[in-house]
Amino acid sequence: MIDVQYLYNISPRLDRFKKKSRNLFNFRCPYCGDSQKNKSKARGFVYAVKNEYFYKCHNCSKGTTLGKLIEHIDPQIYKQYVIEKYKSGNNNTVQEPEFKFEPVKFDDKALQELTRLDKIPNHPAYQMFVEKRHLKEHHKKLYVTWHFYTWVNSIIPNKFPVIKEDHPRVIIPFLDVDNKMFAFQGRAFGDEQPKYITIKLDEKKRRIYGLDKLDVNKKTYITEGPIDSLFLPNAIAVAGSDLEIPKLKKHAVYVFDNEPRNEEIIKKMQRLIEKNYNICIWPKSLKHKDINDMVIAGMTPAEVQGIIDSNTFSRLSAYQQLNNFKEV
Repeated sequence: MIDVQYLYNISPRLDRFKKKSRNLFNFRCPYCGDSQKNKSKARGFVYAVKNEYFYKCHNCSKGTTLGKLIEHIDPQIYKQYVIEKYKSGNNNTVQEPEFKFEPVKFDDKALQELTRLDKIPNHPAYQMFVEKRHLKEHHKKLYVTWHFYTWVNSIIPNKFPVIKEDHPRVIIPFLDVDNKMFAFQGRAFGDEQPKYITIKLDEKKRRIYGLDKLDVNKKTYITEGPIDSLFLPNAIAVAGSDLEIPKLKKHAVYVFDNEPRNEEIIKKMQRLIEKNYNICIWPKSLKHKDINDMVIAGMTPAEVQGIIDSNTFSRLSAYQQLNNFKEV
């Protein structure tokens, strides 16, 4: 087939190019460059729909025809491609597809409120996120889907082109100031890896959890994970991305996990101190890994907040405390 032939012609210029199946090809996106931090990530796909081939990037959301992709890579090869298509009699103009996310339907058969599991107290999702993690006051903000990859593909077509085994996950919605979901996190409650999968519906927005309830004029606690933020007043979480939020600098207190041996966390803490942010540095006597672990161990959210407030530092005192804290 001409389309596949010309895709292979440009394949040497497509980083990490590989054939995934008969009509599915994968490589790093030539439009956005894909992940700059992780060179092994490849989120660009060429796939077939009714004998026509299209391109879609699941990082920058670029969607176009195979012809336009070839033209982007090499205009000269594209001219040859057009001539070959014309000779073959297949010179129909293929419209560029519009890639639109389907609106998320909450509380239907595919995605249900975690509160519905109250009637099934032995369900593993209920045990982990309500009983074990002490989230009875907060689990109305959580959902569960029984087939995670299939559900995601119903919202973002072909997000997971190959599904070997599907499984359930708890869904943590990220809502903006208008109470609209722009991202979500799927948290496994079994042994599936990765434990967290965070997916953005709007690539222009940062992955910040809790914007729907944030008061920018009050003291703001910024945690690493959404679940930890649920135990603090006026708290948000930044999932899997840079923690720095300049607009909140005046009122923000950054609260990292209690991991003095984690070199990456220590580096992030140092960068924030250098920029004069307020930061919580946990006392040596505290052995729990994160806020949720502290609550599980018997502390009240008010007690945890008190520890944070008593151990918030900036500038020179923050440097001194960090030197005592780190073990790397």
